[in-house]
Amino acid sequence: MSFKENLLQKINIDKMAKQVIASIGPVESGRKVDKKIMRSLLEMASYTYKRKRDLDLFIEDVDAEKTRILVLDNDLAIYNTSVYDVAMRKTPTVKEMMNPFNVIKILKDTDVVISNKEESVKTIQKECIDRLDLSYDESDLDEIVQDGTTSLEREYTDGVIESMYLLAEILGYTAPPKPFRIGHHKIVGALTQKKSGETLFGPMVLYSIIHNSLKLIETKTGSFDREKIEFIQQVASGKEQVSSEGPLVFQYLKKTALLQSRSL
Repeated sequence: MSFKENLLQKINIDKMAKQVIASIGPVESGRKVDKKIMRSLLEMASYTYKRKRDLDLFIEDVDAEKTRILVLDNDLAIYNTSVYDVAMRKTPTVKEMMNPFNVIKILKDTDVVISNKEESVKTIQKECIDRLDLSYDESDLDEIVQDGTTSLEREYTDGVIESMYLLAEILGYTAPPKPFRIGHHKIVGALTQKKSGETLFGPMVLYSIIHNSLKLIETKTGSFDREKIEFIQQVASGKEQVSSEGPLVFQYLKKTALLQSRSL
């Protein structure tokens, strides 16, 4: 796959993992883990499915006697042991429970459990991403910039947003915190947190879905700075001008991404 395809895949993996984590709740909440999405992540990570007793198991290496095994239930525990051992600990038979050594294992599984819940999701998420080639050069960025520029010229909103988000992913830009959100706009930017509790946001890119306008504000703005936040809102409404608009914004993001890659 191309760099762009791999990067889109990474964004999708991150989104899926976030959805699974959001579905996890305490036992008393009655919430159910989104098993459908988690199953998809496990398949991307090339885990092999096996039904054992009443358990849905996903196995890292089916040929190994001892391997990592995720049990697809609300706990999402990852074990490092055998399939039989997981089955015995999770759903023991009466005969197995008669063995005192097994009872100890059934009551306490910390010797074989690597992680559970959110930590397990993040483990699988990382394994999925590690399978992707996310290295890039200038030509890869040119493809994204060209797609975004063409989409902007043709007023193809989805294409503009896709290119904006791809470049934002490379730069580590995020969605805006609440003080910087503006209706009918897609916004991404660099986010930093001060010790005082104030959030700094910027540089930031603003795309108006209604007017198909793309704008860049290079400066950082504090979440407590009402005057500068008002300026951002004025820029979004077209009442204030900025130095970089339209395709120039994509060029700025490309240049910043190249500088970032060369400094690593």
